[in-house]
Amino acid sequence: MEKKITELTKKLDKRTLVIWATDCAEHVLSYFEEKYPKDKRPREAIEAGRAWIREEITVSEARKAAFAAHAAARDVDEGVTQAVARAAGHAAATVHVAGHAIHAAIYAATFIDNERIWQYQHLIELAKEKEK
Repeated sequence: MEKKITELTKKLDKRTLVIWATDCAEHVLSYFEEKYPKDKRPREAIEAGRAWIREEITVSEARKAAFAAHAAARDVDEGVTQAVARAAGHAAATVHVAGHAIHAAIYAATFIDNERIWQYQHLIELAKEKEK
């Protein structure tokens, strides 16, 4: 599965990768928000990635949100919630460097069964939409 995902991401543009990375992070965000409902940094990072897609914020602003989500990961002590916050951080960081999309997906799949299958299927759907 890893190889297929990596190969497909190399064929896609940054905008599509930001969409996929933010979708992957949001797909698991509830794991973080259930335990830390007052900490909005991971959600804000995901929203920053989407705002960049809509050309509402700069790369620099998205990077700040990414750094904040990574700080949230350092502030928690449980593996799943750390991974989810890191996924959100990498999703926003994809705006700056497309290679972060893979890291967003990997962190989102950490500790969560069958998440890679969902991610791959979603990436295929986005690639097909891009072809239209």
